[in-house]
Amino acid sequence: MSASVRIDGEHLPLHDVRAVAAGAAAFLAPQARARCEVAAATLQRVVSGGAVWYGINTGFGPFARTRIADSDISALQVNLIRSHAVGYGEPLPVPIVRAMLALRAHSLARGYSGVGPALVEALLALLEHDCIPLVPSRGSVGASGDLAPLAHIGLVLLGEGEVVRAGKRLPAAAALEQVGLRPHRLALKEGLALINGTQYMTAAGILAAAETQMLLHAAQVAAAMSIEAMLGSVAAFDAGLHALRGHAGQRQVAANLRRLLAESEVVASHASCGRVQDAYSLRCTPQVLGASQDAVRYVESVLQIEADAVTDNPLVFPEDDRVISGGNFHGQPLALGLDHLGVAIAEIGSLAERRLHRLLHDHDVEQLPRCLTTQPGLQSGLMMVQYLAAALVSENRTALHPASADNVVTGGGVEDHNSMGSIAATRLPQLLHNVRGVIAAELLAAAQALEFHAPLRCGTGTGAALQEVRRRVDALVDDRSLSPDIEALATPAALTAIVRAAETALGEHLGV
Repeated sequence: MSASVRIDGEHLPLHDVRAVAAGAAAFLAPQARARCEVAAATLQRVVSGGAVWYGINTGFGPFARTRIADSDISALQVNLIRSHAVGYGEPLPVPIVRAMLALRAHSLARGYSGVGPALVEALLALLEHDCIPLVPSRGSVGASGDLAPLAHIGLVLLGEGEVVRAGKRLPAAAALEQVGLRPHRLALKEGLALINGTQYMTAAGILAAAETQMLLHAAQVAAAMSIEAMLGSVAAFDAGLHALRGHAGQRQVAANLRRLLAESEVVASHASCGRVQDAYSLRCTPQVLGASQDAVRYVESVLQIEADAVTDNPLVFPEDDRVISGGNFHGQPLALGLDHLGVAIAEIGSLAERRLHRLLHDHDVEQLPRCLTTQPGLQSGLMMVQYLAAALVSENRTALHPASADNVVTGGGVEDHNSMGSIAATRLPQLLHNVRGVIAAELLAAAQALEFHAPLRCGTGTGAALQEVRRRVDALVDDRSLSPDIEALATPAALTAIVRAAETALGEHLGV
């Protein structure tokens, strides 16, 4: 990507964070540079007065009352980064770390952390030169900031640790030398300012929320195809009915389903069938997916506040030379929000699995043979894709214990309440991966089922989606392994393409 994101220390929209995660560079705006210079000068002036400030001329955690000599202040910051880089497990995906770099730079650029512009520019230089710190995924408890993950970023600034560059792992020192960057020398408070922050949780949430929105649209396309194939009633999606409930997400999902199913000959074919109402997994799709839609909207509002927040400690107020110790690094708002997002993600898959089961077994549509095979018994057809979906749904459900309800004391008892929002963040990619598999399974079955209604024409949106599915996987005629089919449909690119095909046919985007 050639676009460059402006880090102005005032507002960083979520779409800019996602742009950086996808490869955009970022630069420090002049007014943000000036604020950082003022803040750094203020902190230097206050500390020179002889006062004792946590983490600036004292130790950390249980050593908060240990005074550090002025001659050791720089070494204190270096030791902090080295000692706190205790991450464990597989590395975080590069897009998440890129987002972390942008978010941390923006927070420091607000001008309340007491650090100069050189530190911000050192972070942005890693983005510009594609030297992305290798950050192990485990180690944060989400309260004193994402200490361990951010410390691994700090290591790279020192010329230590590892980076990912052009898809390869390299020692940081070698990578920096290759691109002409020198290790950064940490000044007053800079180590602490780097790691006291919620940027891992925030970055993971911002990227997960975007994928959740894509999955919600894919789930609505799959739901419309399934409802159409099972001769479900569109009356349940009536605008007036949903207006009486009032939830924005519910109303929008109902409107999307109406558009996707418009002009369907399959729907018209059973207009006078006499069926009163459908099962909940069909009839209540707007209510269930709408609730997840509202959850995404809420969580994004939390993430936007956090993206613009100053989350380290202590903080410097240049206007009146104050330095205040507080707890802005505590991740509780994110922990609650990311737990909520996780449940919203899992529910998308839970509902899709129920429709999938009905497509294969629990319907009274004579056009649809059991397991959608023309040779029942001799062939099993699509029977096993529901088993796969059941396994994925169950795995997600067992992963949903609220991370924010947990607490383990750290820091010798001073840090006696930790948010564990990092745990909620770490499980989001797997939840999303599993739901992609469930939606792919439903799309596979719904496409197969719709073709039993030929020559009746599908809805405008569902017909286009069916064509896109068939562009990627063939109809099932004889039993075969369906793993490649699921894999082909379950990628974010494939699901996005299926949604886009429906939107193109409709001439408009699905609403959110």
